[in-house]
Amino acid sequence: MTTFLQAAEAVAVSEETRMGLWTLFTKGGWLMWPLLALGGVTIFIFVERFMAIRKASVLDMNFMNRIRDYISDGKISTAVNLCKKTDTPIARMIEKGIERIGRPMSDVQTAIENVANLEVSKLENGLPFLATIAGGAPMIGFLGTVLGMVQTFMDMSAAGGTVDLGLLSSGMYVAMVTTVMGLIVGIPAYFGYNYLVARIEKLVFQMEANSIAFMDILNQPVQK
Repeated sequence: MTTFLQAAEAVAVSEETRMGLWTLFTKGGWLMWPLLALGGVTIFIFVERFMAIRKASVLDMNFMNRIRDYISDGKISTAVNLCKKTDTPIARMIEKGIERIGRPMSDVQTAIENVANLEVSKLENGLPFLATIAGGAPMIGFLGTVLGMVQTFMDMSAAGGTVDLGLLSSGMYVAMVTTVMGLIVGIPAYFGYNYLVARIEKLVFQMEANSIAFMDILNQPVQK
């Protein structure tokens, strides 16, 4: 019986907490809704970009060795098929270089760099918007703070000489809750953006290393 009462009491406390959070959210005013939407967009962009970058970063450590062997044996089509099967930014970059074999080395290098730039641009898709949220959400929260303070002073002016804390609470709620919400959205967006940028920079380094390795393969003397 005691356990049942404790469980019921815990459920009641939980429901009361949820209602308290919802009430707090509604007291923040209409600015809470765009901030909530920005929070959802932040989560979506981060998860989607994280999965895309992680997929792009996966590469068989023996990939370049196999490419070297195929090119040395003259199996160009086999090397191209390996790149298509691997389906990563590095593989697509090497594939374009293989297709340019026989042309001047400068043309091969340019083709590889063009593909690399396109792949990096694809990986960065959505990141500018994430950076905008990181900077904009706290500003929206600050706007709520200003609006809340204006509302508070208007209520004080309307009350005349009698100032009731209950009368001022509405404006203060708007001022404080929107600021907190703006920071709750903006801080994760900021750290998430920088984390994704760091992951992309690491992948770019891998792409450059593989590009150099491929050019070294093409510059190897033909074995007789």
